[in-house]
Amino acid sequence: MQFSGSKMKRLYEVNITDAIHICKSDFIREIRFYKSDFVYLRKHDTIMQSSDIQPLVNYYHRKIKQVNLNFKRYLFNRINWDARIIGIKGARGVGKTTLLLQRILEKYKDIDDTFYITLDHLWFRNHSLEELVEYLYTHGITEIYIDEVHKYKDWSQSLKTFYDEFADLRIVYTGSSMLEIEKSSTDLARRQTPYRLDGLSFREYLKYTGALEYEPLQLSDILQNHVATAMDICGKTKILKMFDKYLKTGYYPYFTEAKNDFLIRLAETAKLVIENDLPAVLDVNYATIEKTQKLLMIIAEHVPLQPTTEKLASSISSTRDSCLKMMYLLDKAAILRLLTTELKSYKRLVNPEKIYLDNTNLMYALGSNVNEGNLRETFFFNQVGNTHDVRSSHAGDFLIDGKLRVEVGGPSKDFSQIADIPDSFLAIDGIETGYGARIPLWLFGFLY
Repeated sequence: MQFSGSKMKRLYEVNITDAIHICKSDFIREIRFYKSDFVYLRKHDTIMQSSDIQPLVNYYHRKIKQVNLNFKRYLFNRINWDARIIGIKGARGVGKTTLLLQRILEKYKDIDDTFYITLDHLWFRNHSLEELVEYLYTHGITEIYIDEVHKYKDWSQSLKTFYDEFADLRIVYTGSSMLEIEKSSTDLARRQTPYRLDGLSFREYLKYTGALEYEPLQLSDILQNHVATAMDICGKTKILKMFDKYLKTGYYPYFTEAKNDFLIRLAETAKLVIENDLPAVLDVNYATIEKTQKLLMIIAEHVPLQPTTEKLASSISSTRDSCLKMMYLLDKAAILRLLTTELKSYKRLVNPEKIYLDNTNLMYALGSNVNEGNLRETFFFNQVGNTHDVRSSHAGDFLIDGKLRVEVGGPSKDFSQIADIPDSFLAIDGIETGYGARIPLWLFGFLY
């Protein structure tokens, strides 16, 4: 009988008398009592050797050589690294792998005192995560970093088992932004600390490119002190020039290596999310994948879209409910960003007021005509939405935290749409500094 998908471990069902005899004569890894008449003996046909994991070791060493500590993402210092199980979800390309490897570099003088693995490695076609973790733990490794956890079947159950069986083992793992880490399983949810990693903020982009290093701002700081803050920042860098670059290629850290191919690679990344990550996380068929791709391209050409879900469903030969589900899946995948009038829930799918692409880089990668007004709104929704509750508003473009109304526009934008409404502001593009309730749009990119 095969055990845990491994070719190396087998379960043998025997009676208790025979079990005692076998234990005296052979190497037995585990005895499991079953009912009252039998025991299960887990026997290694072949004991794992260091050579068996050498491909993983080689991969780990190659990956960590590509990483340095010069720039660390905003989340790095917010993580409680002492937690026994840490889950980090995020979109493809936002830097989850780099974050794991940087933690290793920072903590360990000898990188072989810990271990990094990615579960999309071909090694796991013939081996199980369970046998690897057992081998590592018995060889003194008590902290393991696991990438692409959603590529492994029943990953949450495996992590729960590790937690229960190895009292001093720590695991840090990453997975798709579609993972419901907080609800991965009732048992695992109680045992882990979840985090989410978003793409580069405009503030991080400036630091990453060497243009400016500046501490994150609170929203209240921006609203109350934006004139002095903007003047300070503008005195240190050409902010509008950098802002234009960020809007096109600055949200995903790999723009530095991709260079001129960045937008092509980003479009391919969006495709991979739908084709590979979606079926890895959810039980979806090929027809659903095809329709989801078609839906994305329709939306990308028309954002910001005030959808008639029935028409969208008809255009992809789907039902209204299925179309709505696809939109929410793309929202969870950080490809779309849905603007709703109430708190967004993935259990109760309400029709969105507007549909945006998740960030401005995706607009350039997927759309054929980038509208300036849409570009501004997408930036604001993305940057503020990563740190605050953003919903649709009957007055102004956005309602922030249920109380602040913001209208987004160019230099000529006035207060006519939000006149006489308390706690209302303008986020203005194309200006270095503002005054009163007119705030430079780019400054909202300093929230994280």
